[in-house]
Amino acid sequence: MRAIVIATPGGPEVLTVTDLPDPHPAHGEVLVRVRAFGLNHAETYMRSGTWGDVAQVTGIECAGTVEHDPSGRLTAGTTVVALLGGMGRTRNGSYAELVTVPAANVVPVRTSLDWADLAAVPEVYATAWSALHGNLALRPGETVLVRGATSSLGQAAVNLARDHGATVVATTRSADRADLLREIGASRVLVDDGRLAAQVRAGGIEVDALLDVVGNSVLRDSLATVRPRGRVCQLGFLGGLAPVHEFAPLTDLPSGVQLSFFGSAFVLGTPDFPLSAIPFDSILAKVEDGTLRARPVRVFGFEEIAEAHRTMESGAALGKMVVTVDRATHAGPANQPALARLT
Repeated sequence: MRAIVIATPGGPEVLTVTDLPDPHPAHGEVLVRVRAFGLNHAETYMRSGTWGDVAQVTGIECAGTVEHDPSGRLTAGTTVVALLGGMGRTRNGSYAELVTVPAANVVPVRTSLDWADLAAVPEVYATAWSALHGNLALRPGETVLVRGATSSLGQAAVNLARDHGATVVATTRSADRADLLREIGASRVLVDDGRLAAQVRAGGIEVDALLDVVGNSVLRDSLATVRPRGRVCQLGFLGGLAPVHEFAPLTDLPSGVQLSFFGSAFVLGTPDFPLSAIPFDSILAKVEDGTLRARPVRVFGFEEIAEAHRTMESGAALGKMVVTVDRATHAGPANQPALARLT
C-alpha cells in the first residue's frame, strides 16, 4: 500500500509518500480502506517530534470502507468513519491506503456525503459534541462562549451549540474573521486580546459555559469569564503546550466555577466514552441539509501532504482541511458515484 511516513521528526517536508506492506487486522481490529482523512493539529505535534516517539504513519481519523472485519460485525464495503484508538501514536495511522483500527473506534455510517465531506466530520464533531454535552452539560437557552472559534474544532462547537438551541458567543484573534463566525451561528463575536473577562463584563454578557480551544495560555482568563457557578471545559492547546505557571486553585479558580478537561485522544472509543453515544448519523444528516456547516474549506491530494501541513501550521485555512487518497475520490461524487455515495 501507499503510505505517508515521517522520515524523521521535523517540518512538513519530512512527510514522505512510500510503499509499506499491507496491514492485517488482529482480533478486535478492523481493516479499513481509507478514502479520505481529516487534518488535525495533533498530527503536526507528532510529525515534529514534540510528542516524543510516535508511529511511523501519522493520522488520527479517516473515512472509508471496511476491507476486512475478522469478527464479522461489519461486512466488506460498509462505509465507516474511524478515529483515534491509538492511530498515529501507538499504531500506524490513517495517512495511508489501508489502516487497522480497534473495532471500538470504527463506526458504520449512513450518508450521501462524498468522501472529502465525510472526512471533515469525525474527530472535530465527536470531540465538540462530547465536550458540549458531556463536560459542559449545555442546555438550550444557555449562553456558551467558544474560545478559539475559527479553528475547525471551534467551528464544530459553534455549529453544534447553535443547533442545540444555545446562544453562542465566539472569539477570534482577527476582526476580519467575525463574519465567518456569524454565518455559522454566533450571535456575538469578540476579538480575543487575552482579556475576555473584562470584555464580557463591559458588554453585560453572562456566560453560562465556556469551551476553551486555546488552552493553558488563557486558562486564568477563561475561568474569570464565566458567571458564578459557570462551567469551563478545556479541550485544545492552540495557544501552545506550556503549562500554566504556578496555577493555584485558591487564587485562580473562582469559587463555584467548574473546570474540566476533555482529551478525546485518550478516551473516545473506551467503555466509558463509547463512540456509539455520539449521534454520527444525525450529525451527518444535518451536514447534508446544510444545518451544520461542516464541509472542508480545502481538499488536498495524497501527494500534496507537505503543502497541506504547511497550510495547517500557517493558520490560514480557517476551517477543516482534508486529504483524499486517490484522484478518483478527490474528484468527488459527480465522477465516482459508486465510491463516494452509499448504494
